[in-house]
Amino acid sequence: MSDMPARSLGESLALASGLAWAIAVVLFRISGRRIQPIGLNLAKNILALVLILPTLFVLGEPLAPSVPLGTVALLLLSGVLGIAVSDTLFFYALNRLGASLTAIVDCFYSPFVIALSFFMLGERLAPIQLLGAALVVSAVLTLSKEGKIEKIDRKDLVLGVVYGILAMFFVAFGIVMVKPVLGSVSVFWATFVRIAGGAAALAVLVPFLRNRRAILSPIFDRRNWKALLPASFFGSYLSLILWMGGMKYAKASVASVLNQLNTIFIVIIAAIFLKEKLTGWKLLAVALAFIGAYLASMPF
Repeated sequence: MSDMPARSLGESLALASGLAWAIAVVLFRISGRRIQPIGLNLAKNILALVLILPTLFVLGEPLAPSVPLGTVALLLLSGVLGIAVSDTLFFYALNRLGASLTAIVDCFYSPFVIALSFFMLGERLAPIQLLGAALVVSAVLTLSKEGKIEKIDRKDLVLGVVYGILAMFFVAFGIVMVKPVLGSVSVFWATFVRIAGGAAALAVLVPFLRNRRAILSPIFDRRNWKALLPASFFGSYLSLILWMGGMKYAKASVASVLNQLNTIFIVIIAAIFLKEKLTGWKLLAVALAFIGAYLASMPF
């Protein structure tokens, strides 16, 4: 595959990933009203594994290809940080802020990718990227105004923002750390290993939690599957495969800003289906966040 078609494919995959994730976020918001964040994360990862395993079989890909042990360990650790830790924090943020405000905090993803690439991969930073990061921070600061309009408790607002920022840090760290090895492995197999790492970490953790019964029991209530099943398909299977493909075939900076379009998608979908208000402050925050993410991800 030549460089140009590969880049076009990567950019298309990154854009599609953002749309799939936006659909999933709205569905996860519905699921999160009945299922606790840790339980929701565990359930969607198990369902994703149920989907990815037959996908590997149909594609004729081995479960244990000849891959260096260090690469496998790196992908597993990426799954623990980028899925088990990050997604749990994300669901906590989603419960406190709602879909559209969480989407604005999500824009920390691109600046984190750029900053971590600087420290971990030796990529340099340009002034325009620092300006973009500053705009993202300013967008998040406008959430205090939006929180008053939507009557969100100040504690929930602060905790939601903190959880969301931490979630974006861990997901960015998880993908940057495996970027150097993605070119040598299958996207589908790498996705499988990352999901397996995330699911295993949560499965080990849950039995030691005091409220494990409250965490697990809603998962087995079939009334909760109506939103959980499609959310897991779009968010933990389809979006993740598309995201990994985008990161593999496109430049990380370009892929991250195309992923970031999910901010706009989420706000629109949440307004339509969750009846979340489209206020002036929210639209300003979305604009600042997206422009900031775009500038932070600009190639130079």
